[in-house]
This record gives sequence, structure tokens and C-alpha cells, in this order.
Amino acid sequence: MTYSPFIIQGGDRPGRWLITCDHASNVVPPFVGGGDLGLPETDMRRHIAYDPGALAVSTLLGEYLDAPVVASNFSRLVIDPNRGEDDPTLLMQLYDGTIIPANRHADEAERESRLARCYRPYHAALAELAARPDTVIISVHSFTPQLRGRTPRPWEIGILHPEGERFSPCLIAALQAGGDLCVGINEPYTGYLPGDAIDTHATKMGRPNTLIELRNDLIADDAGQQFWAARLADSLPQALIASGL
Repeated sequence: MTYSPFIIQGGDRPGRWLITCDHASNVVPPFVGGGDLGLPETDMRRHIAYDPGALAVSTLLGEYLDAPVVASNFSRLVIDPNRGEDDPTLLMQLYDGTIIPANRHADEAERESRLARCYRPYHAALAELAARPDTVIISVHSFTPQLRGRTPRPWEIGILHPEGERFSPCLIAALQAGGDLCVGINEPYTGYLPGDAIDTHATKMGRPNTLIELRNDLIADDAGQQFWAARLADSLPQALIASGL
């Protein structure tokens, strides 16, 4: 089968939402180390290689909102589509205490090959789907409940956004309204990273957007994925109305 660095679901759906999943896959393309980064399968199933559960939630959310979904089809350990091309963490050699053997001696030619064959095609597909003038970009990620040697993270969901962004505060309010969630505001990560996918395709373009982080133990099975997709499909339209965007 011909390899594609991205997956598009429902590209002709009419909804103004665009669901993106930057870390959807733990696939290593055949042209990178023969399809092997030198890590055991147990590590490739961990959060260091992709965002477990995020693609399933994205797929369901796209169906609920009748919106297109675009997802990466390569591990972030191959090259991270949620980093700018000049970001030093674009091609990681060490992640959460794990050395990435195939990346230890990756030179500029290898970096450029991965950019050309994985990173840039994904971003081109995302840009094409986001071209509609009223697009609202929803970026779906997941986070591990606890990094090695760190304290457990208390949030079920985190909403990440840059200062002054209008849509995300309304989404936070909608999620908090039920009183049953611990919502991280720019947690467990910062809400603005220059050159990341949201900055490139939404913030710089003036498009409404948000980045959603779901704790991956809560979306590890069908029931959890259905629950969170339905919850978001209810909260996102509420937030859009409240934002006036």
C-alpha cells in the first residue's frame, strides 16, 4: 500500500469546525529506519510516541459535528507536526527519560527528508481544509496522567489557548458549568508555542480555535471515547454561541 502522512475523514462535510489530531499515530514510515525507531513495542504504545485515544475522539467528534477531521499518520518521534520547523524539539532524541535510538545520529539530510515526506504534507492538508473563511479549528490531544518521577496530574481535561483568544474561555466556562470536571487552563502545557500547528493555522490567521488535552486514561476504551466526544460535541457549539464568533 502507498504510504500517506495524513488521514482525512469527511473532507466534504459542511460543518465550519475542523478537527485536527497532530499526534494521532505511532506509525513509523518505511523510509525511516525501515519502519523502526529502535524502541520496543511497549514504548511505541506509550504517550512518547503518540496521543493514545486522541484519534478515536477526533473521529467521533467529527461525526457529531458533521465536520472534517485531519490527522497525522506518523509518530511524533519521527518528527513532531506540532512544532515549528526551527524548534529544537522537532526531532527528539530523548523523551520522558527514553532515548530514541534512530534519532540519536539523525543528520540534517535525515531531518529534511522527514520534513518533506511527513511534516509538510500534513500541514499542507491541514491548510487546505482550513481555507474556509469561517473555520473554527479544534485540535485534539491527550496527556499522560503522570510523567516519570512527577506528581499525578489532577485535570481530566485541559484547554490551551494564547492570551486574548476569544473562543477558549467560553469553552472553559461551558465545561466548568456542570461542576463535575477539573479543567486545566493552559495545563498541563502552555497555551502558546510559536510555530506550533495552532499558531500556524489558527492564531496567525485570526481563526477561532482551541487546543483540547484529554487525560489518556479517560479515553482508553470505547466508552470513554464516546463520553468525551459527546461531551465536547455539546460544549463546543455552546461556546461558539457565547463567543459571538
